[in-house]
Amino acid sequence: MSKKRIFHLLIAILFILFIPQLRAQESKSSEPVKLKILCYNLRFGELASLEELANFIKSQNPDIVALQEVDVKTNRTNAPLQNGKDFITELGFRTGLLTAYAKTIPHAGGYYGIGILSKFPFAETRRIMLPFPEGAREQRALLSSLIELDNGKFLTFVCTHLDHTISSVRQEQVKALNKTMENNPYPIIVCGDFNATPDSPEIRQGMASWKQVTNADFTVPAKAPKSKIDYIFCFPGNRWRVISTETPKVPLSDHLPVTAELELTFN
Repeated sequence: MSKKRIFHLLIAILFILFIPQLRAQESKSSEPVKLKILCYNLRFGELASLEELANFIKSQNPDIVALQEVDVKTNRTNAPLQNGKDFITELGFRTGLLTAYAKTIPHAGGYYGIGILSKFPFAETRRIMLPFPEGAREQRALLSSLIELDNGKFLTFVCTHLDHTISSVRQEQVKALNKTMENNPYPIIVCGDFNATPDSPEIRQGMASWKQVTNADFTVPAKAPKSKIDYIFCFPGNRWRVISTETPKVPLSDHLPVTAELELTFN
């Protein structure tokens, strides 16, 4: 047998051996992925220690976490036990999760902002400042991350915290959120404290194209909730299936956290 024929035979054998494995890997990467998402406004640690907050997060076993009111090295008079602490780094260390952080404003000698914890690696992260129209009180932002799942697929995960003053400000911020995400090629999760109830224009109209995947339970104030202002949204809606949702009753902040167990389908 000539060397050329031997070479071709070896190539054919390699195809026979490895094509089934490649097909199996391709099939696995297209299978639905289950994710547990947690969204929590921490009230800058005024009501609980970072150890308590981390223990709660660990108890929920989330895949990705969106956090609001996250301090880094501040010195607040009403949260003296947290002075000088780097919340996002310490929570990452205590939970064993990867971290991303966006400062929204300088405050009390440090930073005040939003953060993400994730079991999966970040391919990229970026801070996008939201509009600051007339009537706004504090600068707000989106923390947008591209997260690589274990199957090699990507999703965009966004954490935000909208202004708490007036609806018109939040409506402008929601418009900016939608504009930023409109050409995103990946499935998207947006989590945050929107400071707006479900019947507000910013939620009812501004987020109408998104699938709201949390339940209707009130989230503030934590001790006797009267309003829902914390949400998890997904896009496009037909790619996401809700397995379960919960609003855990924990006294670690002035907000209650919200969780959603989701199934993401890939085309």
